[in-house]
Amino acid sequence: MYNEAKMLAYAKWHEVLTESEILMDAEERYDELLKLADEYRCRGIIDRSERNTLIEIATAAYARTVADLSS
Repeated sequence: MYNEAKMLAYAKWHEVLTESEILMDAEERYDELLKLADEYRCRGIIDRSERNTLIEIATAAYARTVADLSS
């Protein structure tokens, strides 16, 4: 079930994931994504499984960015 708070949280998280490259480097973006996932979990917006999924996505994106920079 999606409520408005969850939709807004996911929208913000996705925005940081996809549109913050100009303002943040890869490490800053990764840290911000983890912070948001933790904040949403603490506030009860998402559950533990959803938090873990967000962290997995953030980690994969960070790994891709680092790999691209080193090639």
